[in-house]
Amino acid sequence: MDWLMGKSKTKPNGKKPPAEEKKQYLEAEFTKVRVVDFDLKELVLLPREIDLNEWLASNTTTFFNLINLQYSTISEFCTGDTCQAMTACNTIYYWYDERGKKTKCTAPQYVDFVMSLVQKLVTEEENFPTKYGKEFPNSFDSLVKKICRYLFHVLAHLYWAHFKETVALDLQGHLNTLYAHFIVFVREFNLVEPKETCIMDDLSEILCAPVPPTPAPAAPSSPNSAPSPSSHNHVTER
Repeated sequence: MDWLMGKSKTKPNGKKPPAEEKKQYLEAEFTKVRVVDFDLKELVLLPREIDLNEWLASNTTTFFNLINLQYSTISEFCTGDTCQAMTACNTIYYWYDERGKKTKCTAPQYVDFVMSLVQKLVTEEENFPTKYGKEFPNSFDSLVKKICRYLFHVLAHLYWAHFKETVALDLQGHLNTLYAHFIVFVREFNLVEPKETCIMDDLSEILCAPVPPTPAPAAPSSPNSAPSPSSHNHVTER
């Protein structure tokens, strides 16, 4: 069944969501934790010898597996009682069937819909061909964009609703690295519209900032040499 995504900034009963809570995941002690320290931009660039669709298919499948794994680490805390709606930064996501009927679901139900749908799409030969000589469908680009949009919702929910549990498991470095890698990838190939990801822009700008170059060791200065103007300290969101 083909599902369509819907979202709302109000609760199902029509009331406005509560005022925005303090975002623990933006605190410096947590944002500085990563499992890699190199520029992720270099990791997502299309290699010259690789077909674009092959590159998108490979990375999309990998992100699906990694995000599914990351969610599984806190799935016992994401229940119909604790997460009665699929929320992220005061946005509530809904599912609509192909007839446009809104489906009310809890966060774990929503994530299950996401993972089941994506699993089906990436394993169907006509959508993600693996056999030599098999062409990608004309709809491949839209399929990848749909998948990435859904996966973003799951990542956003992990930060918004389950960051505390992630920290308790000491997995914030893995989540930060996965999120940054994903955002750099979808930005590079324009796979998710900025209006969709803007709810997490504050985190994205912190985690996706280019890695500063490692400063070269300073040469020993002569006792008689005058200080260079450039030796003074200088202080240098989108």
